[in-house]
Amino acid sequence: MDVVELGAMLIRVAEQVGHGLGSVLNVDEELRERFDRIPTQLGSYGVDPFGFDPEFLKKVIGVSAWFYRNYFRCQTFGLENIPQGRCFIIANHSGQLPFDGAMIGSALLMDAEPPRFVRSMVERFVPETPFVSPFLARCGQILGTPDNCRRLLAAGEAIQIFPEGVRGLNKTWDKRYQLQRFGQGFMRLAIETDTPIIPTVVIGAEEQSRSYFDLQAIGKLVGMPACPVTFPPVLGLLPLPTRYRIHFGTPMRFDGDANDEDEVIVAKVAKVKATMQRMIDKGLAERQSVFF
Repeated sequence: MDVVELGAMLIRVAEQVGHGLGSVLNVDEELRERFDRIPTQLGSYGVDPFGFDPEFLKKVIGVSAWFYRNYFRCQTFGLENIPQGRCFIIANHSGQLPFDGAMIGSALLMDAEPPRFVRSMVERFVPETPFVSPFLARCGQILGTPDNCRRLLAAGEAIQIFPEGVRGLNKTWDKRYQLQRFGQGFMRLAIETDTPIIPTVVIGAEEQSRSYFDLQAIGKLVGMPACPVTFPPVLGLLPLPTRYRIHFGTPMRFDGDANDEDEVIVAKVAKVKATMQRMIDKGLAERQSVFF
């Protein structure tokens, strides 16, 4: 069995698992109705220019729905802040594995009114991982290049970006709920396209998997940006059933020149980061339990 055949087999398995969980949760009909209300730009083969296949996503969404409703038992706050039309969902990142991104997307699809489908900008190394690229493309997630982002914004899409990148996802336990350095790209695009920024924070993902060291040198040997050391080793990457609390803040808009000097853009990015850190601190103060 070659790589292509194995990838196709894994995609079929995902379809069956997703359909089964969807049936157990009785979400198939509900999600189908919500999917049908989401505007798409599909070609003659039933996919959009980036390879997004809504019919495929309907088959696998049961997995995400199960995690959203039953495992992380997500609570959402501020969904009314999500505007119609294009927007950036700028969120904190943590947990070693990107469940937080999937849960933010599930919140907008399953609980927002009207429902929104979120396109995530993934790191360059992710599509190069075997089996992952075709699966992500069919689920609507794309490589995070400025050109891809401009095209999606022009189509009125909601785009999810984690400006911390892997610095946030793979942070160690001693840095939990401390926002890491933000990239500037999202701010330049927001100014260029006059796109509102929705500061978004996830409370609960930091505790799902504790990493105590990051052996980056070993990670680079296998083409990965990080190599988190958890306890127990490897199994510690499996997420604990922490309760997610997802907060969507008030939209932020920035004007000016998208080609301004770095220090000008960095100052604007710092405003978004400071807003998100305040949201995190407030969310932590209001939370009474990690698991309940």
